Amino acid sequence: MSRIGKRPVAIPSGVSADIADGVLTVKGPKGTLTLSLREEIAYKIEGDSISVLPANDTKAARAFWGMQRTMVDNLVTGVTQGYTKVLEITGVGYRANSQGKNLKLQLGYSHDVDYAIPEGIEIKTPDNTTVEIIGIDKQKVGQVAAEIRRWRKPEPYKGKGIKYRGEFIFRKEGKKK
Repeated sequence: MSRIGKRPVAIPSGVSADIADGVLTVKGPKGTLTLSLREEIAYKIEGDSISVLPANDTKAARAFWGMQRTMVDNLVTGVTQGYTKVLEITGVGYRANSQGKNLKLQLGYSHDVDYAIPEGIEIKTPDNTTVEIIGIDKQKVGQVAAEIRRWRKPEPYKGKGIKYRGEFIFRKEGKKK
């Protein structure tokens, strides 16, 4: 029995959920998100909650049960609160500027890196060393953060690079004489 899967997902006021043609659609104040439903899982909208239960007693149904419940919860949280990831840039001369639909990164390369901001994502740069990625889709926000971080991962000697806020970088000692 999945401990996560057993709990129903609460639908707050101002949010509506609908199941049609194998797609769960959740509408809220921040927008609309959809999820393709798995046939191994049964979804029920009961009043102000969504129940996720295995449709049969197979290994695949039990494997998908908790994950599908979490994905439904992510939809509801996304349309009500949204998701934010914060990246911190460390290094001399490393900076970022948000310019319309592009994010301009200066990361010590011989050229500037221009990252095209995908649809549904908003990027803010409150100062030159902080990048805030905001959106309603948790997967898309995390993917954009990972793509930006990939340009210059933090290195273990000086800690230069792009890291997530709160991420611990294991520091190594330099060479001994």
